[in-house]
Amino acid sequence: MKKIKSWISAARLRTLPLSLSGILAGTAIAVEKGFFDIGVFCLALGTTLGLQVLSNFANDYGDGVKGTDNEDRVGPMRALQSGIISQKEMLRAIVVTTILTLILALLLIYAAFGTENFVFAIVFFLLGLGAIAAAIKYTVGTSAYGYRGLGDVFVFIFFGLVAVYGSYFLYAHIWEWKVIFPAAAFGFLSAGVLNLNNMRDRVSDEKSGKNTLVVKLGGARAKIYHYSLIFSAFVCLSLYTVFSFKDFMDLLYLLAFIPLIFHIKRVYGNTAPMMLDPELKILSLSTFAAAVLFGIGQIW
Repeated sequence: MKKIKSWISAARLRTLPLSLSGILAGTAIAVEKGFFDIGVFCLALGTTLGLQVLSNFANDYGDGVKGTDNEDRVGPMRALQSGIISQKEMLRAIVVTTILTLILALLLIYAAFGTENFVFAIVFFLLGLGAIAAAIKYTVGTSAYGYRGLGDVFVFIFFGLVAVYGSYFLYAHIWEWKVIFPAAAFGFLSAGVLNLNNMRDRVSDEKSGKNTLVVKLGGARAKIYHYSLIFSAFVCLSLYTVFSFKDFMDLLYLLAFIPLIFHIKRVYGNTAPMMLDPELKILSLSTFAAAVLFGIGQIW
């Protein structure tokens, strides 16, 4: 039972709603424009969940092997750190999750494009491989990009641009320049979650040589960067509303930014990084709520 609980903990279920936000937003835009396929939707959700769990397993393994997860860590104890799951077992889980996620991605590409759109299929296959590589290489290996302050860039790309614009394109098969705004918005919010996580772990990361963007910026500037990410998300969603306004239901997503106002206030007044841990849940769920409310506003 203890081992099962440890595997569930390693999967970090609280991160899954955030990973679905981009898919929900992109799907809602497609539905509003008259495009939808239940098979594509289910496979997109499955692929995204697979990528998120893969990323969580890989992060547990990478930080555990490098010794980043130690007694100085502020957040919840990781699986390898606890000793309940061995390095070999976690590595095996990474391999299995990679294979399952790749299978889901291939089924998704076939469901979306069939055999008629070969070029699009190849592009999305390469994006799938890139997403899998990004999920693993954040902390795993000597060239782990998370240890060089590049995590925010990859989160913005895959949780924002690829998740929202990519999922929209899976249904529509046509380019729509306005979709770049909600894609960027959810990329900024997702990067905000990573930034907040790194703000919480700044001291232990710096000691361990994990040079996240927060470590490079320092505590004060990392806060300013955090505010700018949330504000940029608000601006991008607002611009999309301006360009595609139908009725006031389009503004429903603004409700999700109300708790973020108080979130920013608490981050501003924070002096103890460990107290930022509860804010991770607030920002993640607010991002998910923004996606759901944005979707309702589009479909209504």
